[in-house]
Amino acid sequence: MAVSDNGGKMLLHKKNAVITGCAHGIGKAILELFAENGANVWACAHTKTDEFEAMTRSLSEQYHVEIRPLYFDLHDQEQVKSAAKSITSQKLQVDILVNNAGITYNALFLMSSMEKMREVFEINFFAPFLFSQYIAKAMMKQRKGSIIHISSSAGIDGNAGRSVYGASKAAVICATKAMAAELGESGVRVNSIAPGITRTTMLSSMTEKVIEETILQTAMKRMGNPDDIAKAVLFLASDMSSYVTGQVIRVDGGM
Repeated sequence: MAVSDNGGKMLLHKKNAVITGCAHGIGKAILELFAENGANVWACAHTKTDEFEAMTRSLSEQYHVEIRPLYFDLHDQEQVKSAAKSITSQKLQVDILVNNAGITYNALFLMSSMEKMREVFEINFFAPFLFSQYIAKAMMKQRKGSIIHISSSAGIDGNAGRSVYGASKAAVICATKAMAAELGESGVRVNSIAPGITRTTMLSSMTEKVIEETILQTAMKRMGNPDDIAKAVLFLASDMSSYVTGQVIRVDGGM
């Protein structure tokens, strides 16, 4: 779905984007949609695989854009720093950062271990916070940029069994608002997308009964697809949202 502005150009024509968690699910859908709309992308993933390398090459050839695979572990702060420095050292303008990568965790409050809590916060909050610090500095120098965090409706609703996961995503939402307030004068926008139940591998942590009950709670009576989320990210990444910052947009089918 290539979308054009009033001048006939694709929405992200010649823009440079960084996207984490590109190997599957929402991140892969964002990568594909960004490439289709003319963006060059640092496609970040945890592990190098032949399948991922082939996918990025295919997108590059199909849409005549540059897709640069970049591999690092969000659980390792040194790898996060190294990846950010690798991007900024290339002296290319970084127009967009999408912090998509994350993990889910379902457990009752009384059954949640400190070890798991630290892991979830390390990956869902601390790593993207640190990564954003490095990329935001580059954006501030060029006085333009869009940072988009993938949060969750669980970070707003406080669902039973999701206290740890929801709290990590609530932290992302708080950081979004604070970052937007601090970076706005430098021309850097910061927003969050809060997906509801979405058809990704993360659903494996939920029982069929819970999935069905959650779908019934949505106004549209269906779960979202990764491209439903990607389209909202495309809007926030593009100049069509040039006066939008500090916002949390729910993409949840009306939960």
